[in-house]
Amino acid sequence: MSPYYDVDAVVLDIEGTTSATGFVVDVLYPYSRARFAALLTERSEDPEVARAVAQVREEIGDPDADTVRVEKALNAWLDEDRKATPLKTLQGLIWSEGFARGDLVSHFYDDVVPRLRAWHEAGVRLHVYSSGSVAAQRAWFTNSPEGDLTSLVCGFYDTENAGPKQEAESYRRIASATGVAPGRLLFLSDRPGELDAAREAGWHAVGVRRPGEPYYEQGVGDHAAAGTFDEITVSRSTS
Repeated sequence: MSPYYDVDAVVLDIEGTTSATGFVVDVLYPYSRARFAALLTERSEDPEVARAVAQVREEIGDPDADTVRVEKALNAWLDEDRKATPLKTLQGLIWSEGFARGDLVSHFYDDVVPRLRAWHEAGVRLHVYSSGSVAAQRAWFTNSPEGDLTSLVCGFYDTENAGPKQEAESYRRIASATGVAPGRLLFLSDRPGELDAAREAGWHAVGVRRPGEPYYEQGVGDHAAAGTFDEITVSRSTS
């Protein structure tokens, strides 16, 4: 029996949930790696770049790290797939430019966009919570194979404006920001630790298990599971 939820809002993870992790790792990561050096040298005065560089220096414990050392740290974090906020900020800037130039088009699984449109049409509010920066999330939804999808999304959350994805407090912050009661929120993700944190914050949570994704074999613990968005029934009662 497919999971059924009477909620006011659905919060979406991206990698492994709406979209293939492989696309991010095989297309977006190399794209950013090839452009870190240029970004750090050509836009060093940009406040967002300067703030991210300061965060890198703080994380590596080297307040005087030069551009070469900062780039080395970024590439090391990329190799580890570490969800470091300054890495995600700088990737987001690079990807936003790449999407705007037409170098990049995002990926969504075939079942996702029709279901998002249906939920939106039914009055269910949609939000995104990803380890990728808000800038990257906006670029992702703006430049989909089916055009600009940002009109479907009410809000974007990342590790900077919400907090780490495996901590319940982050989900409490999002509930507060959206103004939606925790029991009226549904989180969709492929990562069991994130689902656990959402549930601890009082949310509903469904694990999305897609063959070939990194967490498919691990499963989603004792959470309800779905192979596609078509298996998840969402409605919003008006009473």
